[in-house]
Amino acid sequence: MNKILILLTSFLLLGSCVSSKKYKALQDEMEKAKMTLQKCNDNLANCESEKSKMEAESKNALSKMESDAAMNQGKMKSLEEQMELLKKTNTNLLDRLSDLSVVNKSGAESIKKSLDALNEKDKYIKDLHNAISRKDSMNLALVMNLKRSLVGTNSDDVNVEVRGGVVFISLSDKMLFRSASAVINDQAGAVLEKISKVLNDHSDLNILVEGHTDNVPMSNDCITDNWDLSAKRATSVVRMLQKKYKVDPARMTAGGRSEFNPKTGNNTAEGRKANRRTEIIILPKMDQFFKMVAPQS
Repeated sequence: MNKILILLTSFLLLGSCVSSKKYKALQDEMEKAKMTLQKCNDNLANCESEKSKMEAESKNALSKMESDAAMNQGKMKSLEEQMELLKKTNTNLLDRLSDLSVVNKSGAESIKKSLDALNEKDKYIKDLHNAISRKDSMNLALVMNLKRSLVGTNSDDVNVEVRGGVVFISLSDKMLFRSASAVINDQAGAVLEKISKVLNDHSDLNILVEGHTDNVPMSNDCITDNWDLSAKRATSVVRMLQKKYKVDPARMTAGGRSEFNPKTGNNTAEGRKANRRTEIIILPKMDQFFKMVAPQS
């Protein structure tokens, strides 16, 4: 800058006495000096701009660093609080485990006993289910044998069915007896003979014979009432099965139900006809049934 001023002063002072050639040289040197000055000014402006930019970036970077530092400090504080909570929880768990260890043994024994009881109960239910399945299979075989034996017999007179897990043979009074009589008809013997053969083949089963009537009152010289009639009819069937067809009497029971266990209503002739019947009920012997129920080894 000083050099430029000196040159300008020299130029003014010597303008009048220097030659045009020297003047031209001084003028060129002044132009160069101006260009150099402009370039320096441009560089200075660029430096100022770069300085401002760098200061702004530094300020932003510093602000971000301060923000990150504050965030990290918050995270660290949160982690310290979590660690403190975990320490307290761990201490509480250790205390509880210490308390539980006192009752742990008795609790384990109690649970074991409960599980053993449940296993026994489950085993018993399975054994019972198997026993019932075997009994159902026996009933099915018995029914099939009876129906095969009774082929050709009028289904209105003889009906074989399973009710409540028990086999029932229902015989109409028209086939077995005369009206108001407990004397078995001759034609009924053939049916009882076929039934007795199946009964003798299944000697491990008990036999209950029940007499049933309708609700019409009955009384004559031989019969007192429907109780009497139903019991005598059951006894007649049991007696014939024993004496004529060799069914073991120790297996049989005779009973009268009178009018009090009807199959249907007594308000029609058809209903009363269905209610007048004798039923042979084939039952498992209780000791045999309990053997089936007993756990299988």
